[in-house]
Amino acid sequence: MISPRFFSALPLPRPCWLGTAFAVSEAVARHLQVLRIATGDDITLFDGEGGEFVATVVTIGKRDATVNLCAFDPIERESPISITLVQALATADKMDLIVQKAVELGVTNIVPIATARATLKLDGERAEKRVAHWQAIVVAACEQCGRNRVPLVHGVQTLDQWLKKSPEGSSIVLDPMAEKPLLGSIDADRPIALLIGPEGGFTTDEIARAVTHGVMAAKFGPRVLRTETAGLAAIAALAACFGDLGTVV
Repeated sequence: MISPRFFSALPLPRPCWLGTAFAVSEAVARHLQVLRIATGDDITLFDGEGGEFVATVVTIGKRDATVNLCAFDPIERESPISITLVQALATADKMDLIVQKAVELGVTNIVPIATARATLKLDGERAEKRVAHWQAIVVAACEQCGRNRVPLVHGVQTLDQWLKKSPEGSSIVLDPMAEKPLLGSIDADRPIALLIGPEGGFTTDEIARAVTHGVMAAKFGPRVLRTETAGLAAIAALAACFGDLGTVV
């Protein structure tokens, strides 16, 4: 039986000796109560710095809990390819789905961008709250799927702001009118940035500006996919061809 997994915002001690006591955060303590985990039960903790800890619950209070760290496992479940999803803002439920599933599929970074046809408009404090919300979804997805490294959701920015940063590696924008196929245009040994348009797609001018900044336009299949489908399908295809999906261990 797999032990329940929890992300610790508090750094876990390294090296870890058998029986090391550790006071978990209030957030973890609340989760233990919600899941009705009892003293003596085993859980798994990770802090995003790599590997995971097997721990036994010693005490549980309303806002606090302590565990004994029993062992450290350096296991990693990261994809061998580095993919940054540059996702145009979509309606709230769609963005939540995109963020959650992209983490499960192995992306390393998520960059929400404002575009001309984006239906969701965010700025200021509202944008900060949404980014914090998406980061919480990332953590929950890591807890569920077994990742011990936590991807980062970057602050909301415009397409032009992102283009000016000239990210390292290959940058690709999905364009139904492009001639080059996505999978035939990838150098999987370099970081990949995948640009996905909003519900109405990128404008012709946005694609032209992206290409001017060195982004390659590529086509992904014969059909026009929705924004919540396109990025996830492309990431899954890249992970299957160049990553760890479908591999036999």
